[in-house]
Amino acid sequence: MTDTFRLAYVPGATPAKWARVWETRLPDVPLELIAMEAAEALDAVKRGDVHAGLVRAPLDKTGLNAIPLYTEVTVVMVPKGHVVTAVEELTCADLDDEIVFHPLDDTLPWDATPPGKAAVERPATTADAVDLVEAGIGVLVVPQSVARFHHRPEVRYRPVTDAVQAGVALAWPEGETGELMEELIGIVRGRTANSSRGRGAGEQSQQPAKSATKTAAKAQGAKGQGGGKTQGGKAQGGKGQAGKARQGGKPVAKKAVAKPRKRR
Repeated sequence: MTDTFRLAYVPGATPAKWARVWETRLPDVPLELIAMEAAEALDAVKRGDVHAGLVRAPLDKTGLNAIPLYTEVTVVMVPKGHVVTAVEELTCADLDDEIVFHPLDDTLPWDATPPGKAAVERPATTADAVDLVEAGIGVLVVPQSVARFHHRPEVRYRPVTDAVQAGVALAWPEGETGELMEELIGIVRGRTANSSRGRGAGEQSQQPAKSATKTAAKAQGAKGQGGGKTQGGKAQGGKGQAGKARQGGKPVAKKAVAKPRKRR
């Protein structure tokens, strides 16, 4: 059995669908999914503690290869019953009078001053900030998948249309691309098994060749039926129901031929 392939992933990322494809294509190589915080996952990839990671983007690519996978909608998490829940979406300006938490592990790449009023202290983690939101002390702006991950019965969220956005990327150590890594890249990019560059490609690519051989064999056999010759070289169609002459879809009766009488 081949060594286990270790894949880290950050809160909100959902690697389960890719893991199912991996299991189908590489059943002899276990895929270990390891949940990590955003900063922890990136460091683990850089150190080589894991083979690859689903991490938050944008990111510092020093010493890394990375492929952006998707960009997320940014939302604001608010207490249940907050005025924000009365609308379908809002803008950063709508948060000017709100206390907006910016935890130390915030993954949104704020280029300018974050919206709202800053809290006296920054929560250590996003989970701590969500607890404060649930308590009705302030609100929190995060990627939508993070809001879903930190679901609370007393917390709701709404899209913030003009807020900065973060995404998820597949990252792995620079220069470490091998067959298994190529297989994972193909899976997350949606390549079929036949178009993949990994181990599964060689095994899968043999199937069409076999099918083509079978098709050619069938065509060879069908040629004898359509050409009117049997294996022994005799013409078919002279005997039996298939060989009767037809006119208008009905068999044609043979004409009787009068034989000459013998003279006495």
